[in-house]
Amino acid sequence: MITFMRRMAATWAAKVLFILLILSFAVWGIEDMIRGIGRDDSVARVSGQAIEAPEAQEAARRELQRISRALQGRFEPDAAMRRAVAEQVVEGLVLDRVLQQEAARMGVVVPDDAVRDYVFRIPGFQGADGRFSREIFNSFLRNNDMSEPFFLGLLRTDLARQQMSGAVRAGAALPETAGRRLLGWSLERRSVTLVELPFAQAPEPEAPTEAQLARFHENNPALFSTPEFRDVSVITMNAERLMAAVEVSEREIEDAYAAARDRFEVAERRRIQQVIVQEEAQARALAEAWAAAPDFATFQAAARAEGAAASELPPTTQAELPIATLGDAAFALAPDTISAPIQSPFGWHVLRVVEVTPPSRRELAEVRDELRNEIAAERAADVAFDRANRIEDALAGRVGLADIAQRYDLAYARVRMDATGQTPEGTPAELPVADAAREAAIRAIFAQAPNADVRLQEGDWGFMAAQVNEVIAPSLIPLEEVREEVVAAYMADARRRAQDARAAALLAAVRGGQTLAAAAEAAGITAEALGPFGREPGGGNPMPRDLLAPTFELAANGVTMVELPQSFAVIQLTGVTPADLTGQEQPIAAVRATGAQRMADDIERQYQAALRARADVRINPRMMDRVAGNSLP
Repeated sequence: MITFMRRMAATWAAKVLFILLILSFAVWGIEDMIRGIGRDDSVARVSGQAIEAPEAQEAARRELQRISRALQGRFEPDAAMRRAVAEQVVEGLVLDRVLQQEAARMGVVVPDDAVRDYVFRIPGFQGADGRFSREIFNSFLRNNDMSEPFFLGLLRTDLARQQMSGAVRAGAALPETAGRRLLGWSLERRSVTLVELPFAQAPEPEAPTEAQLARFHENNPALFSTPEFRDVSVITMNAERLMAAVEVSEREIEDAYAAARDRFEVAERRRIQQVIVQEEAQARALAEAWAAAPDFATFQAAARAEGAAASELPPTTQAELPIATLGDAAFALAPDTISAPIQSPFGWHVLRVVEVTPPSRRELAEVRDELRNEIAAERAADVAFDRANRIEDALAGRVGLADIAQRYDLAYARVRMDATGQTPEGTPAELPVADAAREAAIRAIFAQAPNADVRLQEGDWGFMAAQVNEVIAPSLIPLEEVREEVVAAYMADARRRAQDARAAALLAAVRGGQTLAAAAEAAGITAEALGPFGREPGGGNPMPRDLLAPTFELAANGVTMVELPQSFAVIQLTGVTPADLTGQEQPIAAVRATGAQRMADDIERQYQAALRARADVRINPRMMDRVAGNSLP
């Protein structure tokens, strides 16, 4: 047997087989390398320079944190919001690269000394003595999750941008003549004759004949037809539904409480008043004066006369005070007593505690349900995303929604409803979504094409898939069933047309040479003389808001007709009162400054757009999904 195998190995067929096996293992071993050839994993490229995914993801994370802080934590970004933030930050990074490349091309540099001086001049980094505070600066970096080199790099880029934009914006100026014209335009006042013809005050029209009623009914199907109904099947899944199936043990709750103990312990807070000076002797004198006259307003005035500044800090914990010696002294001080002078890097402080909020602690019994819900919610969210992938696979395999709902314990409903969520019987359709997300879910269902593939959608409702089984087109309701509505609509239309004709007659008379006042008097209609009034509505302006814009578009003695929601209006311009700009140099200067600012902003935007258009900018949509936090296909 061994001899036979040796003979076979010496044949050409065996050698070819061995070569094929070697090649297949080689290709298999470098498959990932081969697949990566020609594949770009950068989010964007600007003239060949890559913006990598980690950089964009970090920028998106910081932006979401900033929005959350601005909204005081009341912010839950959905997929659409994450996508919008991702697009915004990537566009910002692209613009940064474009400007960096232009700065390099122009030889714009920012020395280290310029960056340092700029940081020292930022008011937010200055302490009570008006000088740069390293403690405040470090606190800012920690709160914004930045390293010092990263922050200084951002400043360097921004300073370079300021140099370029400053040069571009420097020439923007609004001439004095233009400033005068703009101010004169805004302060111009006008007088008019106004005739308003409400539909409700039109002469009573004749009752319609049967033929007129039938024709009106047929010519206005949108008013007298049933809405479009859709027969839809809906499945939904959200963390709240899954939480009920999640079991949380008492041990897990206790561990979570121990891990988050700081969250349930509120430290003592104190409201502190202080005065700071540079000399100890002056501090002692101020402390004695403060003890003699405890009223803080009186003491502030006395301190100001001595060249010192007294201020009151907001309620703060000891850990929040930037200097340990001050924190120790303030939290050892009895309320409503004046401290001895305390030295810090900023000078000598004298303190007084005016309010103490004692520490508090929420025991486990108080927060047990809260922790249980948090743990269950975290697990439910993980389960939801894992299950969402399997549901997507089932949908791709054309599995019915009812079967998917049963398989994965989802909420399911099949309903017939219109775009307002009403059934043909006039009752609200029972959709398996929370009331707060109901309108959004209905909009999503009616935005879906009837024959579109069923996909799992993420939104306020959690995850939802909807299948349109049938579309019931609108149909004209028989006249006999809506006779009262048709008669009411016919009469309302007749009144509107009557006032339309009266307004058109007045318009024709004025264009024929009469004044609006004379034409209205001849027709037995009341006309009002209004003005002079300005462009801005409210504040005693007698002209209705909706008529101001048409009025200020009229030429001298011009006339126009305007349809309002419940009336027709005819307006004739009777006078223009130019603005008196005598002694208005300061308002003119303000208008010129505002105009110059807007011109500079526009020039800068055009400059940046031109640089971006000149650069070879390429966005990678596949990687944009990763930045937005969506899974890649």
